[in-house]
Amino acid sequence: MSVNILMPALSPTMEEGTLSKWLVKEGDTVTSGDLIAEIETDKATMEVESIDDGTIGKILVREGQEAVKVNEPIAILLLDGENLSDIKSIKKVPAIESVQEIEKIESKEKLYFSSNKTSKIDLDTNINIENFKKNETRIFASPLAKRIAKQRDIDLSLINGSGPNGRILKTDIENFNNNKNLLKNKITTNNSNSELIKNSSMRKTIAERLVQSKNEAPHFYLSLDCNIDQLLKIRTMINLKSNDKYKISVNDMIIKAASSSLIKVPKANASWENENTRYFNNTDISVAVAIDGGLITPIIKDVQSKGLLEISEDMKLLANKAKDGKLLPEEYVGGSFSISNLGMYGIKEFSAVINPPQGAILAVGSGEKRPIVINDQLSIASIMTVTLSCDHRVVDGAVGAQFLSVFKDFIENPSLMLL
Repeated sequence: MSVNILMPALSPTMEEGTLSKWLVKEGDTVTSGDLIAEIETDKATMEVESIDDGTIGKILVREGQEAVKVNEPIAILLLDGENLSDIKSIKKVPAIESVQEIEKIESKEKLYFSSNKTSKIDLDTNINIENFKKNETRIFASPLAKRIAKQRDIDLSLINGSGPNGRILKTDIENFNNNKNLLKNKITTNNSNSELIKNSSMRKTIAERLVQSKNEAPHFYLSLDCNIDQLLKIRTMINLKSNDKYKISVNDMIIKAASSSLIKVPKANASWENENTRYFNNTDISVAVAIDGGLITPIIKDVQSKGLLEISEDMKLLANKAKDGKLLPEEYVGGSFSISNLGMYGIKEFSAVINPPQGAILAVGSGEKRPIVINDQLSIASIMTVTLSCDHRVVDGAVGAQFLSVFKDFIENPSLMLL
């Protein structure tokens, strides 16, 4: 019996994906575990393995096809002794229409409607003329016009067709697009040179999640200044002792300090789950990493049980995998708390949007020399401003303040993280 190869769910939240590339072709023999395709999700591009031994009998989804639903068949795997003729019903790969063929159909329609014939005729496109009279609200467009409109994200209802009975043709789409561009250039004369880029699945998902977070989670913000002179001093000592074998970053120490703070203030280590609030015993910290086309938050797991060197190695590995689009779902789905650090870009202070369903995210600014008062004396110190964004459904003001107070102690006295 043949086996349907299905679009896999590569993460718990995945509903659809793009089949970016086939690594096999029809007729190829595969064994269980062989790589057969690359699937692009909103987070990464991942390879799909064959689940059985057999022969690729039929590919059902073409390369580059978007919005393929999870569990939808993408190919048929023939087992030993089977042929395609043994399969009763096979879904066909959507055909790519020939532009020349469709333009030929459009010219036939023009010739027909420009004549004085009144008899009822079905053309090669299977369009019945009576349908034009029966339903005036229906939008009539040639297949080519529909395809071009979809590619250019044009609403057909905005176009007046020049074809028979108002039918929208290819030239109408092109003229509409040109008119729209002319109008745009008139309005924005200072920005005539621009490029329209289709939003990626990742960009769309980021937008949806951020809107959801801001709409559903009642954000409030708490900020605090931390003196990082001692932290920088200890970091320099550690890196000097390493003889260039490894380099600990300020971010590595911030991750460790956040983990230690969550252990001391467990009520901040929580997520909102509608009917329940989940409190975590371990600290799985999501760290925002900027990648081409968006942002992803790989997770350093069980930070409370790791030293600075292990945190540093994990962070480098996950950041590289994120930039290469090779993160596995378990490496970016979940987490109990998030950190977003823009200090390396010179950002002094900012507020981050919570990563749902987590209850809080820590925004870290740059460390800079500022005048401060120590023991009634004006001094200069390296100060770093951090801002905690809290979901008030999960983390109350007092809990957020307690977390920041403990975090400040760990940052200003790094040796406490060793206890």
